[in-house]
Amino acid sequence: MTGFAALERETAYGVLVLELRAVNHRYLELQLKLDENLRSFEPALREIIASKLGRGKVECRLSLMQRSTQSAEARLDTAVLQELAQMSAVVQTHFPQSQPLTVADILRWPNVMVGERLDQAALTNEIHAILVQALEQMLASRAREGEKLKAIIEERLHEIEQRVAEVRPLLPTQVKAYQDKLTAKLQEAMQSHDEERLRQEVTLFAQRIDVDEELERLTAHVSEVRRILKAGGAAGKRLDFLMQELNREANTLGSKSFSTEISQVAMALKVLIEQMREQIQNIE
Repeated sequence: MTGFAALERETAYGVLVLELRAVNHRYLELQLKLDENLRSFEPALREIIASKLGRGKVECRLSLMQRSTQSAEARLDTAVLQELAQMSAVVQTHFPQSQPLTVADILRWPNVMVGERLDQAALTNEIHAILVQALEQMLASRAREGEKLKAIIEERLHEIEQRVAEVRPLLPTQVKAYQDKLTAKLQEAMQSHDEERLRQEVTLFAQRIDVDEELERLTAHVSEVRRILKAGGAAGKRLDFLMQELNREANTLGSKSFSTEISQVAMALKVLIEQMREQIQNIE
């Protein structure tokens, strides 16, 4: 299920800016994009997100916009500069044709700039607070979207029940009409006087084309979908399985069809099931 949340939080070290984006996925896949000075918080972020979300492809962006007074205190780390100069000299020795580092390259090098040291414990609490708040926003947004998807699926389930109700009254007359027609053709073709044998064969065939069992299973699957929707929680996998079962019964109904009316109902059922399946792809 899709979700989005964006928050800013004032801290003693600047403004924390957090963005969460999520789309549906078979399992939980986290992608974190953090400022260099926040890399150490990645394990904690992963743990918090995993405790709240069960599935989804989640992207988390976190940055710290430090205040200008803090930026003014930034200076070059001479130890890192010396290490960088030594590495550059070694590279130049082995690859004399390579271009030397520019000032811009040096300033972009990790940890070459140092400023006011961050209080890791205090910042951990701030990051935890903003992430939990963002996750609550995302979960609330997903819950609202879930209610909309639930209404759409309920509407399709109601239409399926209406289609099944259309078929049931047709069965007795359709089977009888087909039985009479088949009996006449068999008698004419075989010129047989064994009417009892013909009646048995036709009865067996009529049983094979009886779709009452498929209609019962369709009704049972619809009830199970409703039960899962009412129960709430992660339901995407179970609903997807039920869509497969519903589609199987609709296919069987179509293959057993012996009238235009039932064939049309089977086709309508497949369309409704596919519409539900597309929505269920967005459910966790």
